[in-house]
Amino acid sequence: MRHLARLALIWALVWALPSGTALADLDPALTAQRAAQMLDAAATSLGEADGARDRVEALTETVRAYEEGLLALREGIRRAALREQTILVVFEAERERLARLLGVLQTMERAPAPLLMLHPSGPVGTARSGMILSDVSPAIASEAARLQGQLQEIAELRALQESALARLSDGLNGAQEARTRLSQAIADRRVLPDRFELNTEAMLQLMESVDSLDSFAESLREQPAETDLSGFDLPDFAEARGSLPLPALGRVLRRFNEEDAAGIARPGLVLATQAQAMVTAPWPATVRYAGPLLDYGTVVIIEPDGDYLLVLAGLADVFVRPGEVLPPSAPIGLMGGAPQTSDNVIVTNAQGGGGELSETLYIELREENVPVDPTEWFVTE
Repeated sequence: MRHLARLALIWALVWALPSGTALADLDPALTAQRAAQMLDAAATSLGEADGARDRVEALTETVRAYEEGLLALREGIRRAALREQTILVVFEAERERLARLLGVLQTMERAPAPLLMLHPSGPVGTARSGMILSDVSPAIASEAARLQGQLQEIAELRALQESALARLSDGLNGAQEARTRLSQAIADRRVLPDRFELNTEAMLQLMESVDSLDSFAESLREQPAETDLSGFDLPDFAEARGSLPLPALGRVLRRFNEEDAAGIARPGLVLATQAQAMVTAPWPATVRYAGPLLDYGTVVIIEPDGDYLLVLAGLADVFVRPGEVLPPSAPIGLMGGAPQTSDNVIVTNAQGGGGELSETLYIELREENVPVDPTEWFVTE
């Protein structure tokens, strides 16, 4: 408990700086506790996942808990590093100024006493200079005390980074183990019923006959899903507008019809994510397609409603198959990239460039095969 209290105290200093991020808007102590508690809870749930009735669901929640806890912890480490750099710059400038002033006072102190009693303007000048020195001395003492406080804060920030590094390393290892066990749990689950299987040969012929995502999506609309949804109580997807969670944790890199560096604009969102981030279903849906498609890489297309298709492109590992019915928050797959280590996470966050978001997930939502702005449906902040 004392360790958590110390982290909370130091992060209260770190996150006192102005910022526009959502994490900085929270109470610093609560944010610090949230990161630590989420990682502790994730570690506990990982140990209990094998005994859960639904291992896939339990491990999915564990992976997401790890990702959210690590995200908060990384942000705290980044802000600690930035705060330390800011203090050091100010400290060096003020230390030099204070050192010069102390040098002047020490020179005066070494001067013979009779000379100190003399002033070119006479006794009045001597009295005034004495009053000035009496005013300056407390100010110098106050300034020295403030610089001492900055040194203490730097020491606390460095202690935070050292302690957080160990927790971050454990969290990264736990997240990787949870992803591995999730992949195995999905591979071990039972085979889908016959009514959930689609005609693979027909799907291959369809892929060979299309030359764009538009035509492929239109072909899917013309071939209704063969899944039997009579046993599912599905909510109205249209009522979810503006409240859908993003399929993965990340930051919006490009918005609807926004051009990239090559001048190419696509009617969807490009989401920057961490390496091996988990992608989940934001709504109950039927999987219409899963596999490579044109130049989009690995694509998963799900149907949350008869008039809508959600296209997710850029995944590395896919957990789902065409015809499968997904509950909300069901795991769809993982992004690519090499597993992160605590060292490269610390470096990228200290620079503040968001370098840890190395993968990109393309999200496109189609209503009656017409792309619509996903920001009107998803919570992107």
